[in-house]
Amino acid sequence: MVQETVSRWSLWGYRQGMEVNGYKIEPGANLEGAKLSGTNLSGAHLERANLTGTRLKGARLKGANLSGAFLRRANLERANLERAELKGAHLEGANLSGVSLRRANLWGAYLWGANLSGATLPDGTIHD
Repeated sequence: MVQETVSRWSLWGYRQGMEVNGYKIEPGANLEGAKLSGTNLSGAHLERANLTGTRLKGARLKGANLSGAFLRRANLERANLERAELKGAHLEGANLSGVSLRRANLWGAYLWGANLSGATLPDGTIHD
């Protein structure tokens, strides 16, 4: 589990395998319970990563690849997931209130119990 808050970090244009607080940002990374609110993870490769219970409130994940990632009970409130690849992602019980999912790929994503209030869906509609 990540002990420190990683806010104000910018990983735009990062190279795969970059470390944040001792954790590698790469496919299959274990970031369970990490505090990443407000972090810029745009374009990050986090396929099959364990982000269970991670705090990503207001994070920028624009164009990130989260295919098959585990985001159960993650707090993604007001996060930017535009053009994110969430194919087969596990978002059970996640807080997705106010998130932007414009042009995101949610094919086969698991959203059981997820809070989508005020979220902008892939087609641009707002979920009530």
